[in-house]
Amino acid sequence: MAAIRKYQGPKDLPPVMPVFPLSAALLLPRGQLPLNIFEPRYLAMLDDVLGGDRMIGMVQPEIRRGGVRNAEEVGLPDAPRLARVGCAGRLTSFTETQDGRYLITLNGVSRFHIVEEIETDKPYRLCRIDAEPFSSDFVPGFGEEAVDRAALLAAFRAYLDTNDMDADWDNVAQVSNEVLVNTLSMMSPYGPAEKQALLEAPDLVTRAETLIAVTEIALARANSNEDPSSLQ
Repeated sequence: MAAIRKYQGPKDLPPVMPVFPLSAALLLPRGQLPLNIFEPRYLAMLDDVLGGDRMIGMVQPEIRRGGVRNAEEVGLPDAPRLARVGCAGRLTSFTETQDGRYLITLNGVSRFHIVEEIETDKPYRLCRIDAEPFSSDFVPGFGEEAVDRAALLAAFRAYLDTNDMDADWDNVAQVSNEVLVNTLSMMSPYGPAEKQALLEAPDLVTRAETLIAVTEIALARANSNEDPSSLQ
């Protein structure tokens, strides 16, 4: 396994990494994303990653026009076009089950642009990435002082009340604004378009404002019994 290392800037990321396309899955810097890996191509990817730098790029299939490549260009029979922005995560937890699945956890490092997809004989996809536009992702807590925490918590509380849910408010009160915004964004039940908007938000304030806006839309639709995960 690769030695534990720190990622202090875009140049610390590998320029090429395997990508895992997964709709409505959101990984953000310093967030943790648990995954259940069972498809043979992604089991092969994990085997290779464990012997290398343990970095995987989480990316959604294309949500709107302008994604990267298509099935014919990549040479894979069911390869969707990819959204142009994803998030690099480092594999920090790994368990193999008796039925041959891998249970893993990725820790978010930084967002990236996909520069190009690389032809490969691997069963999974490889992309050349550029994290330079997201250099602030490497700075813990960057911009969190400008987040309207009260407004975010009000929207969160209203959503929980509407859905007869509760939270550990003592724990919520202790977390930083960055952890609060990113954790709520990752845990939110919204659809692929909303998750991509949260990922691509230029800063933490915009991400918080986007999350509040999407939540308010979900609350407004609650009386019509619409599924919030179907928001588009």
